Amino acid sequence: MRGTTALSALAVALALPLQAAAWYLPGSAPHSYKQGDQVPFSVNALQAKAFTSQIKGVLKYDYYDPRFQFCTPDGGPEAQSENLGSVLFGDRIYSSPVQGVMLKDEVCKQMCRITITPENAAFINDRIREEYAVNWMVDGLPVAESRREIKTHEEFLSLGFALGSLQDEHFQPYDPPALHNHYDIYIDYHKRGPDEYRVVGARIYPLSKDSLAGVAAGQPADCKAANPLQLSDATSTGVAYTYSIRWRESSTPWATRWDAYLKVFDPRIHWLALINSIVIVSFLCMMVAIVVARSISRDIHRYNAIDMNEDVQEDFGWKLVHGEVFRPPGRPMLLSIFIGSGSQLVAMAAVTLVFALLGFLSPSNRGSLATVMIVTWTLFGSIAGFVSSKVYASLGGEYWKQNIVLTAMLFPSLVFSLVLLLNFFLIFSGSSGAVPFGTLLALVALWFLINVPLTAVGAMLGIRSGGFTHPVKPNSIPRQIPYQHTWYLRPLPSALIAGILIFASAFLEILFILNSMFGTKIYYAFGFLALAFIITAVTSATVTILFTYFHLCSEDYRWHWRAFVTGGSGAIWFFVYGLFFWATRLELPGLANKVLFLGYLSILSLLFFTLFGAIGFLATYAALRRIYSAIRVD
Repeated sequence: MRGTTALSALAVALALPLQAAAWYLPGSAPHSYKQGDQVPFSVNALQAKAFTSQIKGVLKYDYYDPRFQFCTPDGGPEAQSENLGSVLFGDRIYSSPVQGVMLKDEVCKQMCRITITPENAAFINDRIREEYAVNWMVDGLPVAESRREIKTHEEFLSLGFALGSLQDEHFQPYDPPALHNHYDIYIDYHKRGPDEYRVVGARIYPLSKDSLAGVAAGQPADCKAANPLQLSDATSTGVAYTYSIRWRESSTPWATRWDAYLKVFDPRIHWLALINSIVIVSFLCMMVAIVVARSISRDIHRYNAIDMNEDVQEDFGWKLVHGEVFRPPGRPMLLSIFIGSGSQLVAMAAVTLVFALLGFLSPSNRGSLATVMIVTWTLFGSIAGFVSSKVYASLGGEYWKQNIVLTAMLFPSLVFSLVLLLNFFLIFSGSSGAVPFGTLLALVALWFLINVPLTAVGAMLGIRSGGFTHPVKPNSIPRQIPYQHTWYLRPLPSALIAGILIFASAFLEILFILNSMFGTKIYYAFGFLALAFIITAVTSATVTILFTYFHLCSEDYRWHWRAFVTGGSGAIWFFVYGLFFWATRLELPGLANKVLFLGYLSILSLLFFTLFGAIGFLATYAALRRIYSAIRVD
């Protein structure tokens, strides 16, 4: 299985970092061909792309969906093995009827002739209007269309090619749309030695040609036909699918053949965004430093001086609630579970970004990113169990058995239920993106056979190590909390203010990721993403500490849940921006598309909230333990 290959490749990469630096996927071997060898083509699922301005669908369709009536290879299509991440991302790879022969040019070679029925013609025309892209691959490399960035006018390779055209070369609209049925394919090869060649590039120029008009039965299709092929919704239409292949020698070596696909557009935008985020973080860190180094240090000095005087004076400020600050909050079980799950996500994200930065998760290995995320999340169940049980013990929890079970089950069940619900919509919509039942069973097996036992082991270690020590004991009688007159210290306003600062630090990378998920470009700026992740984590920690200090100064000691919510409050603006992205960049016809997008957005927002919420809570917890250990309490 390709999943096993990916994991073994990661192990090899860790042992041989110098050798791994020369490859996108350590352990993979290039395929060399001789002149006259068959070069395999394969096909993947169709996906809506933003070829013009807006993305018009999130559903994927199997290439051999009977409604498309595409040509099939002799003997029928053969499914190719895929790893876990590839299946979850909706890849459905099959053999192709296109036959390539190394260094042999083909001109107007016919794949098949079919007759498209009116019902299927209506379906195909709707998909053309939604700008669906056809995905082919040759030697594992995507067959791409050459396009230009609208703003920068830079040329880039767009994965897949348009199913059809909505307008002609003079920008006059087609009604009905024109179906692309002829493909000019240019394959770049690199000569390694005598009679040794490697595929290093593949470009395609799809065309619409009414190649059967005026052609007698049994005669070859006319690939020079000038008129476009338009499918009628009223009568059946004869279609001939044809292609031409031309081979071009290239100086690009096999090791860098993905560079043309992984181009980062206008890196200045990334740098400006990162600089902006760094300025925000620096400002926040400076504020926290001022608060800690000046305000808190001055307060500690004043409090300790008062304690040394014979005259008894009343406490004030944040010391006034020293007997309440470590009082267990409401629902400590639920809080500790979410903190443990968030810690597991932090570890998963950090390790995945490290692998990505080392070049191990290139798109040349389809699904490797998702596979590594799932595997690392499964293996880091011990972190979730350890952190959850230790925090729960620190909060005075006694039902440790329930804590172990719920830590292993609650958050994964929530995410899995959302995925399962969306999968039903995909099945009922006839989308190839629906996760097969066997894959769902594999996820459940990873969950129960690996993650659950590791969570239990981590929880037992956390219980044996005991909870965190508190420098101040809670009072026996809870102190009354005064009414909060300051509006920005109330729960909702403080979360919104903190959240917009956290979201702003990651805004641009979120935009690029959403465009990559639904657009025509591959996101591969993992260096920028790693920096953005670090900046967002620091922002979440500093903002949460700052707002907690303000709450304590106003004599509100209910900081536990507020710290978690404040740290994860960027998810609120993440979700809001997702809705704005929908309004400005998406056209989602039908209920299924709308539900799927909202479902994907909800899952991403939940992960964002839990991950950064855990960072905010743990940073605040550590800061408060440090602050209150510095004061003298009678």
